[in-house]
Amino acid sequence: MVFQGSSAAISHTGKVRSNNQDSGYSGSNLFAVADGMGGHAGGDVASSIAIGRLQSLDVTYGSTAQAESALRDAIGDVATELIDTVAVRPELAGMGTTVSALIMVDGFAVLAHIGDSRVYLYRDDALTQITTDHTFVQRLVDSGRITPEEARYHPRRSVLMRVLGDMDPDPEVDTFIMPTQPGDRWLLCSDGLSGVVDDPHTAKALAQGLAPGRTADTLLRQALDAGAPDNVTIVIVDVGGQHPLFSGTPTIVGSASNPTGIEVPAARSGRGNWLHPNRQAANEPTHFEPAAEFLEELIEEDRRRARRRRIGWIVGLVVVIALLIGGLVVAYQWTQTRFFVGADRGTVAIYRGVQQNLGPIALSSIYEDTGIDLEDLPSFTRGTVEGTITAQSLDDARSIVDRLRDTASGGQ
Repeated sequence: MVFQGSSAAISHTGKVRSNNQDSGYSGSNLFAVADGMGGHAGGDVASSIAIGRLQSLDVTYGSTAQAESALRDAIGDVATELIDTVAVRPELAGMGTTVSALIMVDGFAVLAHIGDSRVYLYRDDALTQITTDHTFVQRLVDSGRITPEEARYHPRRSVLMRVLGDMDPDPEVDTFIMPTQPGDRWLLCSDGLSGVVDDPHTAKALAQGLAPGRTADTLLRQALDAGAPDNVTIVIVDVGGQHPLFSGTPTIVGSASNPTGIEVPAARSGRGNWLHPNRQAANEPTHFEPAAEFLEELIEEDRRRARRRRIGWIVGLVVVIALLIGGLVVAYQWTQTRFFVGADRGTVAIYRGVQQNLGPIALSSIYEDTGIDLEDLPSFTRGTVEGTITAQSLDDARSIVDRLRDTASGGQ
């Protein structure tokens, strides 16, 4: 049975990259996103090969098991083709691609996934990430070393632990089957979207209920507004709904839309690395698949970074506290250079400090009891003393006391 619903696919180079290494496909039953990597031409070729092989799966299936098996076989064929391509064109050594694909079979969605492109499901006003990123930072999140929010800004957020590449003919691919229902909105995207547009904003765009094409445009605009440092590819699939059904013509976007137009630069001379003697430098060196023996080294490096970050916070906190204490000490010392005249248990006294208190902390103390009784002062003068009289210095305070004494004598 042909899928009943509507879909759209869109791909954009972004604001930083010079070329689009993403590819996307939206057909009658098959929907897929591939994010290529491995240099200016390598990523283009890798994602194009992936979509070119997968689009043959855009047919009807008798069962979900049949569709799942077809996806596994096709992705395995992509890995083999990448290896064969590099054997003929060694200048492409090191290329690879992510793949996130979905086949609709009656009331079910059959998914296959490898890499850090994502599949989301928007259902009942809630957005759920269905796939799990095969990245180094996701392993750190899963092990509790960092939070999902910290993963968004981690310096190694683009390090892939699993990817379709030119060295592994038997890649480990996640496949699973999920029931779907009318009203569901499926979103397949490269990390050019998910890396810069957070889930709440993605959910808000999907919740507007616009046609898939307009919704994809909205999400792309959000990615571009956020700087779009990577290629952005979006495929949206609505199950049922009010929008026009599939027209019969598949939509291919990104580098796969023009695979024959890719120009491959000549291989660079000189020494390569131990994995690929003729590896070509990539535009974005953070997008690579580390060998297994480097995983512990990466984790230990992250631990060291976390320790340095904690030490930095502690040192910063100590410095702030020291500055606050120093400031309080200096302020208190200043208050002890000030004097005023006030009342103390029925007599006039000279106080050192200022009239204000800091919570329960008194900022003044009696410096000298003058022996002048408040009752000997005229009513108005007594009220002034009880309200305190500010002095410019100790000598000034004593002068005030002398005048008060004269007033008290005169009152007698």
